[in-house]
Amino acid sequence: MPIDTKTNVHTELWKLSPHVIGLEASIIREILKISSKPGVINLAGGLPAPELFPIKELQKCMLDVIEKNGPVAFQYSLSMGVVALREEIAKRATGRGSKSTKDNILITSGAQQAIELIARAFIDPGDYILTENPTYLGALQAFNYYKAKYTSAEMDNEGMIIDQVEAKIKKHSPKLIYTVSNFQNPTGITMSLERRKQLVELASKYNIPIIDDNPYGDIRFEGEHLPTLKSIGGDEVIALRTFSKIISPGMRIGWMNSPVDILAQFEKVKQCTDLHSGTFNQYMIYEFLSQGMLEPHLKNICADYKKKRDVMLDTMKAHFPEGVTWTEPEGGLFLWVELPKHMSAEKLLPKAIDQKVAYVYGQPFFPSGEGENTLRLNYCNASPDNIREGIKRLGKLFKDNM
Repeated sequence: MPIDTKTNVHTELWKLSPHVIGLEASIIREILKISSKPGVINLAGGLPAPELFPIKELQKCMLDVIEKNGPVAFQYSLSMGVVALREEIAKRATGRGSKSTKDNILITSGAQQAIELIARAFIDPGDYILTENPTYLGALQAFNYYKAKYTSAEMDNEGMIIDQVEAKIKKHSPKLIYTVSNFQNPTGITMSLERRKQLVELASKYNIPIIDDNPYGDIRFEGEHLPTLKSIGGDEVIALRTFSKIISPGMRIGWMNSPVDILAQFEKVKQCTDLHSGTFNQYMIYEFLSQGMLEPHLKNICADYKKKRDVMLDTMKAHFPEGVTWTEPEGGLFLWVELPKHMSAEKLLPKAIDQKVAYVYGQPFFPSGEGENTLRLNYCNASPDNIREGIKRLGKLFKDNM
C-alpha cells in the first residue's frame, strides 16, 4: 500500500534557533558557486592545486591500510583519534620545538572543526575575542554562532601590531587571542619572531590562551622557518594544524595540540559533534607520514606554488595601475590587494565575473566590517597562463574604474 506523503509542509513555520536564522552564508562559498562557471579564471577560493594531490602515494597508503589493519580501519575509533597518528604528530611537533605526546593531540575533522570546538568550549554570548584585523573568515563564522564580540589589532608587514594588544586586553578582557601566524589568511603576512615572543608574554601576563591557527606553516618556499608560537609559548598556546593544504582537503583530517587538561574538555565537546573523525582517513594519513611521503611532497608543492606566486607578482607589477598595492608572501596560498580608498572591491566583483575572473573581496574578513577597498587572491589553484590572463583582466578592470 503506497504511503501518502504530504507535499504542503510549511517549513517556514518551523521554529529554527535564532542562532541559525542569524547565520550568514560564507561569502567565499557563494563566490565559488559563481566562479565555477565555465571559462571563469578562479583566483578566489582557498583551494590547493588538485593536480598536485599525491594520488599514487595515497593509493598505496589505502592498500597498506587495508592489508595492515583490515576491519579496524573501517570501525568506530577513539574520539581523540587513532593512537598511531597522534603519536606520529606528537613526534613531529617535538622535533620542531613543541614537546608533545599523543595525550596533547586531538584529531579533528579539519582545522575548521578545531576552531568550532574551541568556540563551543570557551565562548558565551558577549565574550570578546582578540584577533588580527583582517582575520580568517571561517573563524569569524564559528565565533559568530556563539555571539562573540571582537577587539582587533591592526597589521603591518610583521603581523599583528603588538603595541595595540595590551590596551585592548585591558579594555575588553578577551577570552581568547586568535591568530593565523604563518602566511595569514587572508593577507599572506607572517608574524615576526619578536612579535611572537611579545604576544606570548602578554598572553601569559593576562592568562589568556593563544589560538594559533597554522594550516600553511609547512608551505614556505622562500626565507627561513620561524619558531612556532607553540614552541615559544608551550601551554600558553593551543596550536591548530591540518593536512588539508598539504595532502588533501577532502580527507578532512586536522588536529589540535593543547595542554592535556583542557584537551579532555575538547574531547567531550567533540563527542557531541561527530564522535570521531574518519578512521580510515586517519590510518591513511599515518601511512603517508610514517612511510616518509610527506617531505618530498611538500618540496614539490612549494616549488610549484613559488612559481605561481612569482608569475602573479610579476604580472601585477606589469599591469596593476598606480595606487594599487599588495603583499608579497614567502609561502602559503594567498596574497592581499588594497585598492585606492574610494574603490569598492565588492562592487567591482560582478564586473570581474563579467570579464571571466573571480576574487574574494576583503570586507568580510574584517570583524568590524571595514576594508571595502581590499581583496584576496589565490595563486595556487590556477595555471601560470590563467594567472597571467586573470591578473591582466583585473588590472584593466581596476584602471577603468579608478
